[in-house]
Formats: sequence, C-alpha cells, structure tokens
Amino acid sequence: MNQSIQTLDVKIPALDESNYAITIGRDFLADIWTYIRAQWPKCMPFIVTDAELVKAGHLKTLLGSEKVPTYVIDPPGETSKHIRTVVAIIETMEKHFFGRDSLIIALGGGTVGDIAGFAAAIFKRGVPVVQIPTTTVSQADSSVGGKTGVDSSISKNAFGAFWQPAAVYIDVGTLSTLDDRQFRAGLVESVKHAAIADADYFAFLEQNIDAICQKDMSMLEHIALTNCRIKASVVGEDPTEKNKRRILNYGHTMGHAVESASEFKLLHGESVAIGMIAAGKIEAALGWVRDDRLERIESLLEKLRMPTRIPAELQKNTLLELLRTDKKAIGRWPRFILLESLGTTLCQDGQWAHKVSQDIVEQCLEQIY
Repeated sequence: MNQSIQTLDVKIPALDESNYAITIGRDFLADIWTYIRAQWPKCMPFIVTDAELVKAGHLKTLLGSEKVPTYVIDPPGETSKHIRTVVAIIETMEKHFFGRDSLIIALGGGTVGDIAGFAAAIFKRGVPVVQIPTTTVSQADSSVGGKTGVDSSISKNAFGAFWQPAAVYIDVGTLSTLDDRQFRAGLVESVKHAAIADADYFAFLEQNIDAICQKDMSMLEHIALTNCRIKASVVGEDPTEKNKRRILNYGHTMGHAVESASEFKLLHGESVAIGMIAAGKIEAALGWVRDDRLERIESLLEKLRMPTRIPAELQKNTLLELLRTDKKAIGRWPRFILLESLGTTLCQDGQWAHKVSQDIVEQCLEQIY
C-alpha cells in the first residue's frame, strides 16, 4: 500500500450499519480492486463509469485484466443525470442476472456517483455501493455522505435517496487527467467547506491556491482529507439532513437555480460560486456582515476563475421559479444557509437554514447581475 495513504472513518451513531471508511492517497487506483474483492468476496461486482473515464484509462487501471460487467454513461455529465439512465443501469444488471448479492462500484465524478448510488439504493431494495471519485467535486463532497439522486425535467435531484456508501477510495492521482475547467470548478466545494466550518482551512486555501491549481499532489491529498473530515463530522451528526447537515448546502440554493437555468452550460461549481456570492449579499442585506468575509470569498473564487455574477441571459423570473421548486423548499420557498463569520455558519433558535423574504432575495439578485 502506498505509504501516503490515510484512512478516515465515517461514524453514524444512529445507523451503525452505515459506518464506513474513506481511504485517501495518490496513485493507488490499480490496488483498489484487490481491496474491494478482499472485502466483498461473495458479492457480484458491477461497475458504473462514464465515457471520459474509459478514455482516460482509469477503468483499465482499476480492473487490470479482469472482466467485469460495466455500464458506461455516455454522454458524461449532467445531461445524463436522469431517471432513464438509472433504469438502463438496473435493466443491464438484470440482464446479467445480478441479485441482492450485487456490489455496485461508482468510478467517476459527482454525476457518476449520484447515479450509481441511487441505482444501488433502489436495485432489489438496496445493495451496497463503493465510491471511487475521480474529480475535485466528488473527492471533496459528493462521494461522502450518502446523498444520491438524479434530476427531473424541472429541477435538480428531484429523485433521490440517502444511501451511505460501503466504502470510499480517493486517489488524488486521478485528478491529473481532469481538464482545467472541471478541476477548478470542483474546488468551489473546498471553498464552501472552509467558509462554513474552518477559517484556518480557508486561510490555507488562500495561501496555497496557486500550488493547488497546479495540481500539487501533496496539496490535493491535504484538501481531500480536510474536506472529508469536515463533511464526515457533519454527516455523522445529521445523516439524513434534518437540520445541521443543511449547512453543506451553503451557496447551493441559488447555485442549483443558476445551474438549471443555464441548462447546465454552467458547471456545478461555477453555479455554486455565484450562489455563495448571493448568500453573502443576503447576509449583508440582513445586517449580519461585520467583517471582510464576502470580499475574501469573492477574491478566492476569482483566483479559481469562477464566475461571481449571474449571466445576463438568465432571467430573474426563471431563477425565482426554480427557487420555488427547490427540494428543500417549505411553503414553496427555500430556506438559505448563511454565515455568522468566516468559518462559522449562522444558527438561530437551533435552526441552520433560514427564512429570507422574496423581496430581499430579489434585491440581492439585482446586485449580482
């Protein structure tokens, strides 16, 4: 085993059977299959990946000479993140006579992990899934915590289930083949984690952003471990997002609306960057900003070459309509996650998600066009 590999345990007290380990290191993708077969020797493995991962050679590196039934998502990305893809995966498994002794392995980015995890949650009423994330967004966020799902024709993640992975293997070496736009957009989730939970981590990102963007592997290992520690802590306390886990949605409420309105021409991280600025404007409008956090967040996002303004072609009324269909909406209007200070999320009366009037949201939208 690579000497740099570290293991982090995710413990969910209310669901002991859902505890699992996250293994983090570099250039050990070729060893992961041995670990999987040793841990689940009686399971029938089925792989879900996408065309880009096959092209990059990661599937071949994982399997070596072994032949395993595989579903390749094509085209890759959000345009394939719908219920028809899940149905195709399940029916492919049925054609290969897979049963409840199945083990689904998700090799890819956030879209692959979300789709494969949801398929695992509903196939034969639930089979285990192993996540092998290969992008900055999935290594920071989506592979950990058990949120799975696909989009409807109206909104993001309208179909979904909480289904904790059986294990997560993060090889930061797989990021070497990720294109620069995807790489930088995925780092927005790291900025989010720092903003909501760790001011020292935020300062680390500010000080080392150039080395991170140059794919310094030691830096990538450090941020993967830090991201997973933050997320594991929150998920362990609130695995099914009854309250505190909602802080992980900082920037996502407006971000998801922007992403959907752009018809997914904007990447998830690009949209969340805009959403974080929108959240900051809401904090300022409510009189909760007494520091330079918004300037620091905006500066860091700009160093990542992320947009911080809503594209002019996205209509405000469209965004407002999408906000009403947000999966976290109550009374047809979403709640927002807001900061108390950099590294600390605002909690009022024991609640982490906050009601903000539509008038204030509209005023803040106008400020970021």
